[in-house]
Amino acid sequence: MEQSTEWGRIDGEGTVYVRTGSGERSVGSWQAGDPAAGLAHFCRRYDDLATEVGLLEKRLASGAADPASTRTNATLLQEGLPTAAAVGDLDGLGTRLAAVITAADGKLAEVRERRAQAKAAAIAAKEILVAEAEQLRDSSQWKASGDRLRVIVEEWRLIKGIDRRTDEQLWKRFAAARDAFTKRRGTHFAEKDQQRDGVRVVKERLVAEAEELAASKDWGPAAARMRDLLTEWKASGRARREAEDELWTRFRAAQDGFFTARSAVFSERDAEQVGNQKLKEALIAEAEALDPTDLDKANAALRELQERYDAVGHVPRDSMRGLDARMQSAERRIRDAVEDRWDASAAVENPVLIQLREAARKAESQLTKARAAGDSARVADAEEALAARRQWLAEAEKSART
Repeated sequence: MEQSTEWGRIDGEGTVYVRTGSGERSVGSWQAGDPAAGLAHFCRRYDDLATEVGLLEKRLASGAADPASTRTNATLLQEGLPTAAAVGDLDGLGTRLAAVITAADGKLAEVRERRAQAKAAAIAAKEILVAEAEQLRDSSQWKASGDRLRVIVEEWRLIKGIDRRTDEQLWKRFAAARDAFTKRRGTHFAEKDQQRDGVRVVKERLVAEAEELAASKDWGPAAARMRDLLTEWKASGRARREAEDELWTRFRAAQDGFFTARSAVFSERDAEQVGNQKLKEALIAEAEALDPTDLDKANAALRELQERYDAVGHVPRDSMRGLDARMQSAERRIRDAVEDRWDASAAVENPVLIQLREAARKAESQLTKARAAGDSARVADAEEALAARRQWLAEAEKSART
């Protein structure tokens, strides 16, 4: 007996047909029994196809599916509809699948557009880095620029999505700028090394002359020349660190030796001791009034007061120790405040500063003893030695702070 539905039928011989807009076609044969069951079997096959189409629609609409994969699956289903062994609205499924394919094409176009935008943004980001590197190429801020170029490399690696050819072209520009900077930096420091070698030659000559003068007994001219040598030393710049330290040790030893010998033979005393005592008391009062809250100003003023104090002649023997003790106390108050501000590694552990402070303290002690002994030659000599050591100490302290 023939059975039929809206979308198909089964005839008396068991042949099953589906109805489409193109007409009726055979989709299979049912010989297993009840014709209604056979027709239902082919309708369930249609339901399975409809379920697949529905899943494609939902996943594409939700964004969970890959548009390219969805389009491929929809195309395969669409191509299989003309021969599908199923009874149902196959034309409707075809329309739905066509809509899925169209929607997938739209999604693919959006993906391509996003990729194109991301690529353009990535190219623009790397072009900015390249432009910055090309600006740094001519920079003389060696450390800061070198550090920035290293950071640019790290930033470069984080930028993705550029085609290989474009990326290689941009990298070639960046590498050229970086290499040019590196070459300039190498040339600069090579020239600096040459300059330091030139300074070493100059300072070796100064040291040799100082060592020759150390044995001189022509105190006035020799002392003046020693001071000139110290001025030339300061103006000549710095040699390489190892050479600088070794030459400075020799130069300082030569000056120490000269002024120590000079101190042993000087015998003149200042005749205006009382006036000198008043001058020193006034200078001490100024030193005691210095405000340690402004250390740079106080330290500069203290050095000036020290120079003026040391320039004053002899004072009565019974007032020497008291004056010197008061001046040293005023000096110590400012010096301690300065030392507290320094970095421990520069101000405490620096062996040069330790030696210079010890030398200054010894010179102060020698001056006090000379004044107590009333030996004008020793006093004059000790004052010269103390002034020199304070000057060396001030220079070393200045270097330690920079």
